[in-house]
Amino acid sequence: MFSQSNERLYDSIKKLTELSENELLDTAERLNYSKIASSMADETKNDTLILNTNRGLSYIHLINGDYEIFKDISLDNLKLSKKLNDSSAIAYINKNLGWYYYQIDDDNATSYRYLIEAFDFFNRNGILNEKAEVLYSIAVIQDNEKDYLGSEQNAIEALRLLNVLKVDDKSNDKYLLLNLLGSVSYKLDNYDKSIEYHNRALELTKRINYGNDLYLETLNNLSLPYRAKGDYEKALNIYNELINDPTLKKTDIVFYALILNNYAFTKFLKGKYNYESLEKDFLSALKIADSIDDPYTKLASSIDLAKFYKANNKSESSLFYAKESYRISSEIPINELYLESMMLLSSLTEGEESNSYLREHIILNDSLLKVERANRNKYARIKYDTDQIEAENEQISKENFYLILISLGLLLTAVLTYIVISQRAKNRKLKLVQVQQKANEDIYNLMLSQQDKVDEARTQEKKRISEELHDGVLGRLFGTRLSLDSINFKDGKDAMMTRANYIGQLKTIEEDIRKISHELNMDFVSGSGFMDIVSELIETQTQAYGLESDFDYTDDINWDTVNNKTKINIYRVIQESMQNIYKHANAKTIKISIFLEKNVICLDIIDDGEGFDTSKSKKGIGLKNMTSRVEDIKGKIDFNSQQGEGTQINVSIPYNSPS
Repeated sequence: MFSQSNERLYDSIKKLTELSENELLDTAERLNYSKIASSMADETKNDTLILNTNRGLSYIHLINGDYEIFKDISLDNLKLSKKLNDSSAIAYINKNLGWYYYQIDDDNATSYRYLIEAFDFFNRNGILNEKAEVLYSIAVIQDNEKDYLGSEQNAIEALRLLNVLKVDDKSNDKYLLLNLLGSVSYKLDNYDKSIEYHNRALELTKRINYGNDLYLETLNNLSLPYRAKGDYEKALNIYNELINDPTLKKTDIVFYALILNNYAFTKFLKGKYNYESLEKDFLSALKIADSIDDPYTKLASSIDLAKFYKANNKSESSLFYAKESYRISSEIPINELYLESMMLLSSLTEGEESNSYLREHIILNDSLLKVERANRNKYARIKYDTDQIEAENEQISKENFYLILISLGLLLTAVLTYIVISQRAKNRKLKLVQVQQKANEDIYNLMLSQQDKVDEARTQEKKRISEELHDGVLGRLFGTRLSLDSINFKDGKDAMMTRANYIGQLKTIEEDIRKISHELNMDFVSGSGFMDIVSELIETQTQAYGLESDFDYTDDINWDTVNNKTKINIYRVIQESMQNIYKHANAKTIKISIFLEKNVICLDIIDDGEGFDTSKSKKGIGLKNMTSRVEDIKGKIDFNSQQGEGTQINVSIPYNSPS
């Protein structure tokens, strides 16, 4: 029975939950009420009540900015909702986790996986508003990963859904979608469509909060497709309106500097400009960006100045700003401008230096293309896997439904049979036994039939997988082996080339098998081991700097388990230290070693240069950069040096060995 104490407990939880949802109270009070409600719900052992109170608790932590606690509670809630088979709760929790991993953890792949699962539920149940929101989030991730066609498709579908809903308070959501579509269309070189979307977004800024700020931002976005299609007059008219806005310079000096630079560069593209006036605008934008230490605007101004000076035959100034843009873009994630800086430097330099920049451009461009392809495949695979799981779940649900139906039918038959048999006279006992025997045989046959269906389905699935492996991978292996046998005893260049071709085919087949067995993981640089990358860096730098080097490392570190952030910072510390040795130490030899000691990755860099006074030189930008990078990955760095006795750098970084 439901006791009075239980009733009071449930009433208390209900009242506390209502207080936690009262937006008139401050967040601290709401959080306290929610924690008490959640704790009391645990006492009831009622999973549904525990889930509901914990979902409320996770939301209060979210609005309070406790993002890690929000994530942990949400993950627990997801497990509980799956245990309860609460598909609605599963969908909304997946949506929230998708938001967290995109906005807070910067993990696009994990965010995409959660969002896809949420989308499937909203799509199946016709919850259009939530479906549109999730589609927008997916489209943003696809835009970030350069899947522009996929992003455009999902954004258009989300916009269509919002138009179907015809809800007045969706202007902000429509603005975000139109702005995204304008940006994606621009990246797809569809400038007229980009202009159309941005103009529609511009109209919506009149109906939403903070509309003036969005109006100015959208104007800048609108100027880009006009400039790209060569309509410089319209682009300049837009920049004139932005620069003359009375609030812009006071409220957003970073945006003002960017607009000033874009304005100057558009004048430069148009031609027939006043050199001194245009140079002044470029330098003013750069000065503002430099004064507020905004690397993105500094990068844009530097590369545009380099182009401006190059066009005006100011080679020395052009080279200076090209190198500056190259330096900045190597430190922030704008790969397009990094590539552009390399090409600019290649055209401004000569001989081996020019070739070096060109080679670097080719290597990075190829690497980025591989990463983009891998990302597109990864997201397609996530979508495919989610669809497969969904299809399997539907099939299991159908099978369970049929089993329950059969069981109920059998149970009903047994009950009816029992009633009929129990009412028969004793003189029909023999017939009663026969009826019972027949009923038992029917039950047995139905069970056998159901088991046969299950076994047949399993056999068919095994056969399908076997045929795919046999006819696909093994067929290609057999064909390649026969082809190699046919030229096994042939000599000559043609035979060598043919064998090389077949070996290449074997490598492709090997890669196909690896893709079936393991999830593709683009780690640091596609196709290379980390120690190979470090070795290449050391070899390239020592040749360029005229140094003798000794690089020693052990094989007891599994670099595949070390996260990319740690590897990137180790790479940059080695690169920065070699640059410092070249610039300041006048060393002849450098010794670098990487080894594992007591579950700590140890990096030692020793040179025989002039050394320096560590008490006076730690403020240098190079040493600061190295210290900052090591501290960012929870490591330690020590500089040991004296004048005339060389320098030793010791770095220690925690290593979590694979279990």
